[in-house]
Amino acid sequence: MTQSPISATTPLVDVSHASFGYGHHAVLSDVSYAVMPGQFTGIVGPSGSGKTTLLKLLLGTEKPQRGSVTRAAGVSVSYVPQLETVNWNFPVTVNDCVLMSRPARRPIPRASKAERAEVADVLERLGIADLGARHIRELSGGQQQRMFLARALVRRPQMLLLDEPTSGVDVQTRHEVLHLLDDLNREGLAIVLTTHDLNGMAAHLPHLLALRTRVIASGPPSEVIVPAVVEEVFGARMEILQHLGIPVVVDSMDDVTMKPAAS
Repeated sequence: MTQSPISATTPLVDVSHASFGYGHHAVLSDVSYAVMPGQFTGIVGPSGSGKTTLLKLLLGTEKPQRGSVTRAAGVSVSYVPQLETVNWNFPVTVNDCVLMSRPARRPIPRASKAERAEVADVLERLGIADLGARHIRELSGGQQQRMFLARALVRRPQMLLLDEPTSGVDVQTRHEVLHLLDDLNREGLAIVLTTHDLNGMAAHLPHLLALRTRVIASGPPSEVIVPAVVEEVFGARMEILQHLGIPVVVDSMDDVTMKPAAS
């Protein structure tokens, strides 16, 4: 799945004192964050906190207006967008949608036997092998997410970026996606995802980056999902309980958007 090895001490992508904004509106301010090989990080924060913009800096589709973003030589990166940004009426099947993510060597109708076999293997692994001939609009939310994971994996990345991968899916699908990502990470794939779901997703990840334009905290959930950090990031007082060693936010964060932080 991965390409040439990179030293475990060499960041895949190193963001150093990066700032970015639109007009006079600052989206990121003096952000530093390094993605290490094999790391699994959740970027947490409400809408408008800069999560997606930070992913774009890691991906290279945006460049910082101040600071720098440095990538390891030859590092391969794949990206899974938010499902609601996709045109699901585009006339394409699951197989062809996944094939379209491969480097353009020939038109899709002339995809090689080896390429189609590779796509079939990835779909099999993700549990959607029987959906290859189906139109993408006929998929459930969980199946759509698995299809985009397949698109990402056939590129054989060393780093996988996902924007709100469990947004809009049911609890069962959320758990399935989380376990699948955990399996991929155990195989050595570095994963960075964004989420505002503290209880359903973030609390189960090994490393979190709490973001509100700037980095508020970084570390394991036990150090990031704490009252002071949650209040500064989400602009609301939240009670944090411990359940089986996992921090649990008592109040729902599902509909939280950017609010002025408490002084």
